[in-house]
Amino acid sequence: MRREFLVGIDEVGRGPLAGPLCVGACLIRARDRRRVLARVWGIRDSKRLAPKRRIAWCLCIEEMAAEALLTLVTSFVSHKVIDRMGIAQALRIAIRRCLAKLAAPPERVEILLDGGIAAPALYPFQKTIIGGDETEPLITLASIVAKVRRDRRMARLARKYPAYGFERHKGYGTKRHYEALRKYGTCPIHRLSFLKKFIGQLP
Repeated sequence: MRREFLVGIDEVGRGPLAGPLCVGACLIRARDRRRVLARVWGIRDSKRLAPKRRIAWCLCIEEMAAEALLTLVTSFVSHKVIDRMGIAQALRIAIRRCLAKLAAPPERVEILLDGGIAAPALYPFQKTIIGGDETEPLITLASIVAKVRRDRRMARLARKYPAYGFERHKGYGTKRHYEALRKYGTCPIHRLSFLKKFIGQLP
């Protein structure tokens, strides 16, 4: 039986040493799938796009949302929750929040998720797709919006904590980030649970 709604879900920020996790979700009516795909023909996985191109795609996706052709939501989970509950639980929280915002009846929606993540069990029609952010356009849309919105959040945090270069590496464990950690120690948005071994090596 064909579902009335389709939802693509992806996460951004599972691996960084600092900042929040962000999950994006994109909902369309199944009858609009062909129309939506025609508008985003040629779209690619957010991680493979140059930043300017990713932002351009995000604006295009947000325009479609403004036209009510699709619904976009994102959910952030803070570094504090990640430290307290672990990244897997933080991811489940963010997915659950996104689906609550969309408010699509579980029995009438098919959920498509990028590999390694799952929706709550009350959604019976869900499919996890390995490499889905590259092969399933709805997941790609969710990925791009989540990536752009998380990058914006990290750029704002960079102004608050300028010593770490968050505007460049977005909290990931780059050489420059580790150099800043060695020089300045951690700041209030670092995920201490991700840095336990490193902190133990600091003088």
